[in-house]
Amino acid sequence: MEKEPLLMLPGPVPMPERVRYAMMRQAINHRGAEFGQVYADCARVLKTCFGTTNELFVISGSGTAAMEAAISNFGRDKEIACLVNGKFGERLFKIAGRYGKATEIGSSWGTPLDLAALEERLKGGAEVVTLVHNETSAGILNPAEAVGKLARKYDALFFMDGITSIGGDTVESDAWGVDVAFVGSQKCLAAPAGLSAISVSNRAWERYTKNPPYYLDLAAYRKSAGSTPMETPYTPAVPLFLALREACMIIDEEGLNNRVLRHKRLSQAVRAAAEAWGLTLFPKVDNLHRYSNTVTAITIPESVKDSDLRGTVKKMGIEMAGGQDHLKGNIFRIGNMGSVGAPEILATLAATEHALRKQGFTVKGNGLQAACEVLG
Repeated sequence: MEKEPLLMLPGPVPMPERVRYAMMRQAINHRGAEFGQVYADCARVLKTCFGTTNELFVISGSGTAAMEAAISNFGRDKEIACLVNGKFGERLFKIAGRYGKATEIGSSWGTPLDLAALEERLKGGAEVVTLVHNETSAGILNPAEAVGKLARKYDALFFMDGITSIGGDTVESDAWGVDVAFVGSQKCLAAPAGLSAISVSNRAWERYTKNPPYYLDLAAYRKSAGSTPMETPYTPAVPLFLALREACMIIDEEGLNNRVLRHKRLSQAVRAAAEAWGLTLFPKVDNLHRYSNTVTAITIPESVKDSDLRGTVKKMGIEMAGGQDHLKGNIFRIGNMGSVGAPEILATLAATEHALRKQGFTVKGNGLQAACEVLG
């Protein structure tokens, strides 16, 4: 019997059975009290994950829809400074360019952001700052708190992509001065792809555009979410909402602090294994930037071919991610998002070590032992 592959990717991630089963029931009225309670449950737990008391809405659309909602509702016709050190920072910059006057403050992928250059742009009149908190394309965790302080110093709005950190790492949107934050359902939340959630501060509402989009008009989401029962303005993806609610209940039961600590410990185990093997972690970190706690990006040795490395692991039923764009063939990435634990991590590391040895790479130390010492 063919088994399902183990997805050790930076999303999508394996879904708990409870989440999968939640999608199998008969349809319900999306204008009724039951759906309203489902939506309310999601919003309550997600606000905790976001670290916010601001209004929060769930959109039937992926994380990119939430990116565009943020920019099109609150960044239209504004000067937007976009911090970029990876693929998804670039995506935010491209979206920003569709609606406002966007300036890229770029660094090489996986290297520290230029906060001095950001401050110069803010002094020059930038009204909005965009940041990807956890840049999965390079495995780096960016300093949201420091960026938020700069944005507030110059009275700019701060938009934070928390798509791969919310629900898996420490996120304090309100304390960090985040005005608009968003997450995708298929990442740390361990729900199916196709939904995103977005929180909006009062400061952002004060600067709401006079020319909003139609489907992604967050004022329409605000009005519907404030009704009784709680609703979406347009027909939602009901089965996905039911699954997201179940994923949120799992987060509630585990406890957010426990969940964050689990993600951190699993990523530490992966890093410990890579270092024991003699591999190099791809990101360049400093006193502000950290290694991601939800995905580890590792440089592929010159003697190893990416397709053979990940191909060998895939034959054993485990899927890892490669590099994107110019990093294709140069790095591989192991995700530890959602509901995975030590068994999945150790299986992935064992398969990776086998693949490295198979290609003739001389493993320096015992990666599995190093990981076990972190996990034990």
